[in-house]
Amino acid sequence: MRNLKLLRTLEFRDIQAPGKPQCFSLRTEQGTVLIGSEHGLIEVDPVTREVKNEIHLKAEGFLPEDGSGCIVGIQDLLDQESVCVATGSGDVILCNLTTHQLECVGSVASGISVMSWSPDQELVLLATGEQTLIMMTKDFEPIMEQQIHQDDFGESEQTLIMMTKDFEPIMEQQIHQDDFGERARKVRVWNREFALQSTSEPVAGLGPALAWKPSGSLIASTQDKPNQQDVVFFEKNGLLHGQFTLPFLKDEVKVNELLWNADSTVLAVWLEDLQREENSTLKTHVQLWTVGNYHWYLKQSLPFSTHGKSKIMSLLWDPVTPYRLHVLCQGWHYLCYDWHWTTDRSLGDNPSDLSNVAVIDGSKVLVTVFRQTVVPPPMCTYQLLLPHPVNQVTFSTHPEKSNDLAVLDASNQISVYKCAQVDLMLTKASIGHLLDKPGRGQDGERAESLVLTWLASVYRSSRDSSKGDGPSADPTVKLGAVGGNGFKVPLRTPHLEKRYRIQFENSEEEAVNPLKLGLLTWVEEDIFLAVSHSQSSQQSVIHRLTTAPSEVDEEQGQLSVSSSVMVDGVIISVCCSSKTKSVALQLADGQILKYLWESSSVAVEPWKNTDGVPVRFLYPCTQIEVAMIGGEDCVLGLTERCRFFINDTEVASNVTSFAVYDEFLLLTTHSHTCQCFSLRDASFKTLQAALSNSQVSNGENLRKVERGSRIVTVVPQDTKLILQMPRGNLEVVHHRALVLAQIRKWLDKLMFKEAFECMRKLRINLNLIHDHNPKAFLENVETFIRQIDSVNHINLFFTELKEEDVTKTMYPPPVTNSVQPSRDPEGKKLDLVCDAMRAAMENINPHRYFLSILTSHVKKTTPELEIVLQKVHELQGTAPSVPEVVSAEEALKYLLLLVDVNELYDHSLGTYDFDLVLMVAEKSQKDPKEYLPFLNTLKKMETNYQRFTIDKYLKRYEKAIGHLSKCGPEYFPECLNLIRDKSLYNEALKLYPPNSQQYKDIGIAYGEHLMQEHLYEPAGLVFARCGAHEKALSAFLTCGSWQQALCMAAQLSLTRDQLAGLSRTLAGKLVEQRKHSDAAVVLEQYAQDYEEAVILLLEGAAWEEALRLIYKYNRLDIIETNVKPSILEAQKNYMAFLDSQAATFSRHKQRLLVVRELKEQAQQANLDDEVPHAQESDLFSETSSVVSGSEMSGRYSHSNSRISARSSKNRRKAERKKHSLKEGSPLEDLALLEALSEVVQSTEKLKDEVYHILKVLFLFEFDEQGRELQKAFENTLQLMERSLPEIWTLTYQQNPATPTK
Repeated sequence: MRNLKLLRTLEFRDIQAPGKPQCFSLRTEQGTVLIGSEHGLIEVDPVTREVKNEIHLKAEGFLPEDGSGCIVGIQDLLDQESVCVATGSGDVILCNLTTHQLECVGSVASGISVMSWSPDQELVLLATGEQTLIMMTKDFEPIMEQQIHQDDFGESEQTLIMMTKDFEPIMEQQIHQDDFGERARKVRVWNREFALQSTSEPVAGLGPALAWKPSGSLIASTQDKPNQQDVVFFEKNGLLHGQFTLPFLKDEVKVNELLWNADSTVLAVWLEDLQREENSTLKTHVQLWTVGNYHWYLKQSLPFSTHGKSKIMSLLWDPVTPYRLHVLCQGWHYLCYDWHWTTDRSLGDNPSDLSNVAVIDGSKVLVTVFRQTVVPPPMCTYQLLLPHPVNQVTFSTHPEKSNDLAVLDASNQISVYKCAQVDLMLTKASIGHLLDKPGRGQDGERAESLVLTWLASVYRSSRDSSKGDGPSADPTVKLGAVGGNGFKVPLRTPHLEKRYRIQFENSEEEAVNPLKLGLLTWVEEDIFLAVSHSQSSQQSVIHRLTTAPSEVDEEQGQLSVSSSVMVDGVIISVCCSSKTKSVALQLADGQILKYLWESSSVAVEPWKNTDGVPVRFLYPCTQIEVAMIGGEDCVLGLTERCRFFINDTEVASNVTSFAVYDEFLLLTTHSHTCQCFSLRDASFKTLQAALSNSQVSNGENLRKVERGSRIVTVVPQDTKLILQMPRGNLEVVHHRALVLAQIRKWLDKLMFKEAFECMRKLRINLNLIHDHNPKAFLENVETFIRQIDSVNHINLFFTELKEEDVTKTMYPPPVTNSVQPSRDPEGKKLDLVCDAMRAAMENINPHRYFLSILTSHVKKTTPELEIVLQKVHELQGTAPSVPEVVSAEEALKYLLLLVDVNELYDHSLGTYDFDLVLMVAEKSQKDPKEYLPFLNTLKKMETNYQRFTIDKYLKRYEKAIGHLSKCGPEYFPECLNLIRDKSLYNEALKLYPPNSQQYKDIGIAYGEHLMQEHLYEPAGLVFARCGAHEKALSAFLTCGSWQQALCMAAQLSLTRDQLAGLSRTLAGKLVEQRKHSDAAVVLEQYAQDYEEAVILLLEGAAWEEALRLIYKYNRLDIIETNVKPSILEAQKNYMAFLDSQAATFSRHKQRLLVVRELKEQAQQANLDDEVPHAQESDLFSETSSVVSGSEMSGRYSHSNSRISARSSKNRRKAERKKHSLKEGSPLEDLALLEALSEVVQSTEKLKDEVYHILKVLFLFEFDEQGRELQKAFENTLQLMERSLPEIWTLTYQQNPATPTK
């Protein structure tokens, strides 16, 4: 759905040369044009507008003096640095334009009618006057000569020869009359050896024009039919393959020539009017046709005069630039046109914009309204019928009138079409908010009535305009693929407001150059911008055209030039921003200018970026847009080579199309993706980084599309993105970024219905409705319900609810959105939403939303099935007095869809309501023979025991023992057994008073349970509370709680001997637990054995407490017999331990230094040659331990992945093995660090013990031993303190795999 837009026009008028031009050719490398006449050959530079060379062939005798000579072909030969010229008299001449030397390389006595070179300039083909073909090499050596079947041709018939890239010459010939007296032609195809490949059937009315498509697939020609004239296509095998009809009557025009452009996308048709009436003005037409979806479109029409200087002599497509057409006119007038593809679409960004796209097709403009219909081309929503072929379409840049469009036709008239500005979407939204308000009263009802009346009038007017039979119907507007067949289309089509005539000061200029004005832009209601190019210099003029009434015709207006600005350079693009009204001009050298059209003094200034530097594209761009990025107007451009620029920075080189919509930039790329970037609050640098990054991390911004997809348009305030495939068909996609952005806008405006419908259709998780702004949703739950207004849709919303916050997982907000809505920290999401919606539905209409209310109970984190069943049961006994009320059977059927029937049966049984149980059971698959006897048995039981039986059946044991406890003491043994089986001791103790026997029995059972669980101290406490002192004593004795045990002994009134025995038993257990001081207290106070107490204190190094007891009982002899030997023995043990610790520390330290040195050597060696992982030598046994910890850790954990499934004991064993101190082990350095850390910590713990023994050594005058121990301990600590910085360096402290305790 693209049009050809005129990029630039290059004009060279009144070339100073003798004679009349006959043919011309191009020198692509030099950028010059070679023109042949009856006098010779000239070379002109159309850019500088000067004649560079002139070759006089008449003076050299190659052309006759009388001026009757003719040049039939010119070809620039790049490798020979010459130009080959063929004359009608039969001479083939090589002209060196540098030295002006001429060389006749051959001559044909019968003359030459056609000269054709192969595209690679390896072969040349000549058609002679004797109807023969001569093929020669590039050195003009003949290869073959062959007759063209003279018998098959009439004497005066023409022959046309062309060559393709495959070097296959083709010939079109006209044969004599057939058996029916009709004249017909055949198309014959030869290969390069002149072997006839194919001959077509005789085609009646086949014209002389012939053009072989450069891609080699089709041969174009013309055919006269009884009522029309067609352009037909042949395959290489001679079979017809499609056609299209020229927009002229029979015998109105004749086709002079057909020309394909270089990339085979545009077919130029050169036509000439035939004289049908006297004094009629005859014209020559150049039409540009393109094909899409098997339909041929007339994109451009250039009318020239058939008399005077503007008569066309020759046409030529540029072989390098595909969309550049060269035209040579009779009056030595040269024209060069450059076109490029563009999509003409409306530029609005509000809901009133209908997302129009206009496609030019001759005198029709095919408009598709993508907001309402997606019509595949060549069909459309409606057509605009113009009196002349259309060359350009432009939409208004006014944001509120973006549906208006202006059409520039070949007669230089501008037809303005306008649409009625009715914003139905905004009206609908505002009406919805008005009608949704509760309690609107009499004023609200009156407003509702007025709104409905207004909507009816709007519908009737739109219906009348769409039907085409109303009084306001426009005959120039015709519905396309919509409407008809009885369908009523609520579509407001535009109407022709007025046609404006552009008056030129010099009518001759209009006749010579039919495309004088280009780049038409509609900037205001009555203001247009247009560009014209200077005829004598590299300058352009931008005109400001203002509408004015015509003095001659009231129905036709005029466009007068209110101001003109001369610009140094060739303007190739004009872009106007619909938001800021900034107009950007692009020159051919890439420079960007700003046109200040709104100022009092119209001027042009350079477009500057934020740094004040003028913006210039590195390469000219065929599409430019103005967009707001980070609060700054930036110019975006895309070249023909898919290079994408933002201001003067190239940010991507694989972009095939782009579009700017509201806050988004959308692009399609060569990697078959469509990317969408948010421009709101985005800086230029972040956008550049995102576009430069080939790996787009955010999946919301990236979407895969079909190969070759291009952006057609984006529907404003909607989610539709229209793409067109290479073959022409359309595809509508909903880009995730556009969808989520639009949903967020709707939710911010509390337009829940629009958001819900979009999310349901596009499979967006409905949790986003709440998670986008939980506070706003909960405050407007009633509005949400009123807008949705559907029980099924509300139930759908409930069923998708989950605790997950989708704004943090599935749909994270844009990075630029730094402010997040506040969230309610209280309660769970499911419970909050269900409760809020249930309250709102009960307030609005509890009968209508009964099923949704049930769903709100079921969907809570803890489903309230009992409440749901009770509500359903209440329905069963009531008659439906309200029409919207749901029956109990329907409610139960619905409930079974949400909950498993067996689960529902169990919950109904848990309500103890047998009627409800029977109602649910009837809907289940249960056999009545199974549940009826069970229910009958339950009904015969006492109430509490019945409920106990039901709870036990449902495995609700806590409730079961509660009901059983009320059945009387005779059921207590059964209750106690259940308590023991299910370990319900805590719950059971709450059911009986503490002084009751049942409480004591449960407590004793609980204590026995705790003893089995090895929880001896809690068991003893429970026994003690229940009065079971012997069991409590045993429990306290087992756990070593000597204070509680002695308390229990006192309550049991033990004898002195029994108490002493108990004390010695307790002391033994305390010694096992290394609690020597506690054991000494027990022996001294309860066993009256102070001597054994002293010995225990000496064993526990409690020197001062031992001395206290010795002096208390006046047993000073113990000092000599026990205390002093114990002190000296302890001093020796400390000395040995310190020596061992110092030796171990030094050994591990030295080994660690060696391991680190080997590790550094291995890392250095790995820079040149990677160390192999296989342990193949003793040397590697040393270096293997110095491989980086992270690498070895990862490798080790991978090889021992099965360890995780083993027991904890095996895991600890594996961990110890992992950090082995064995030399050469994988993690030896880590093991050494752990060992050193343990040595330091164990030594540090000795400080208090050494302090206490030093005090008693000093007390008993063991000065030498004290000094020796103090010195050894001090040396050990100093050794470790000095070594700490060397062991735990900064590098190893930062390594997370290294312990730094």
